[in-house]
This record gives sequence, C-alpha cells and structure tokens, in this order.
Amino acid sequence: MSKAIFKLDATIRTDIGKRASRRLRLQDKVPAIVYGGDEAPMSITLEHNKVNQAQEFEAFYSHVLTINIDGKKVEVLVKDMQRHPFKPKVTHIDFQRVIAGQTLTTNVPIHFINAAESDAVKLNGGHAEHHMNDIEVLCMPKDLPEYIEIDLRNIEMGQTIHLSNVKFPKGVESVELGKGEEHDLAVVTVKTAKGPSIEAAGEGEADATEA
Repeated sequence: MSKAIFKLDATIRTDIGKRASRRLRLQDKVPAIVYGGDEAPMSITLEHNKVNQAQEFEAFYSHVLTINIDGKKVEVLVKDMQRHPFKPKVTHIDFQRVIAGQTLTTNVPIHFINAAESDAVKLNGGHAEHHMNDIEVLCMPKDLPEYIEIDLRNIEMGQTIHLSNVKFPKGVESVELGKGEEHDLAVVTVKTAKGPSIEAAGEGEADATEA
C-alpha cells in the first residue's frame, strides 16, 4: 500500500450550494468540507479519481491524512463520506482537522485473527459472531493505530471477549470503557454453529438405515 493514499491535493471552493456541487461532480471533482480546531470550516474541492482510489484502502478511514489546500498542508481525519447510491462515485466528504498535541476521538477497525486456528472453531464447529467491527478510541494523533488486532486462537466455545479484554496499543483508550463498567460492550463471541449436531446427524442416518 502506497503512502500516497494519505496525501491529497485540494483547492478552496468559494462557489457553494447544491447546484455548485452538482457541477463539480460532473467535472469529476469531489466537494468536501474541513472543520474543527480554532479555524472556521473550509469548503474544498478534490480530484475524484485520487479520492476514489484512496478510499478503497481501509487505512484511509483511520489514518491521519494530509491535504495540501492551495499550498497549505492540513492534517485531517475522514469523519463522513457520501457515495452515489449505485455508481462507484464519492459525492462528498467531511474532514475533521487534527491538531498536534490535542487528543482526538475516532473509530478504528478491528482485525480478528486466528479464529480458524482455535479449537472451538476447528474441532468443535463453532463460529465467531462479531458484535462490532470497529472501536471508538481516544488518543493523541501520533498514537492513532490503523487497526486493533484481536487474537482468537485461544478463545473457548461460548466465550465472549469484551472491550475490557482487548489489548489496546500504548496511548490508546476505549471511549466506551471511559464511561464506566456498564459500558464494557461485547466485541466477539464464539457460538455453536446452527444446524444438527454431529451425534444427532449420526443417529438420523442409523434410523434411516434400520427403516
């Protein structure tokens, strides 16, 4: 993955409104807004092709991006993205400014690994039921991880991993856990796969043979 996906060029947009945005999209441009920090919100325009290529990578949504806005570099996070309902087109993006030395709050994707290697799945026919695919975290910009890894190799049948069981990188905290113990949400549970058990299936075959 090229680091180029974390760098975008943009120009300041003075012509705003629905009609102006529609004209930009017809020209393969993406209208966007940058907000947050001590500065006023800024309307900008980006090249659609570069945005479309970058947004295909998961890291684009959880990485601090650098936007070169008419020669001024601004660090941001993607906070919202709108897409065309059926065409592969990005129609609008909201960026939030990232201020060095100030904590930020954002969602980081979860990578579940080694589920197929656990005895609960490999030997007992269980399956991992994901209750969430990302975690809202609080950290400094320099500590922001691209993803949080959860190893399921040793998980047991019926076991649930909660937020309190997740090993967060240094300097990264769960927003929900910061609200109290009652916010210790479930992340993933290994459950018995639906359908007849192996023993029940065997008994059924025996009955059919006798009949």
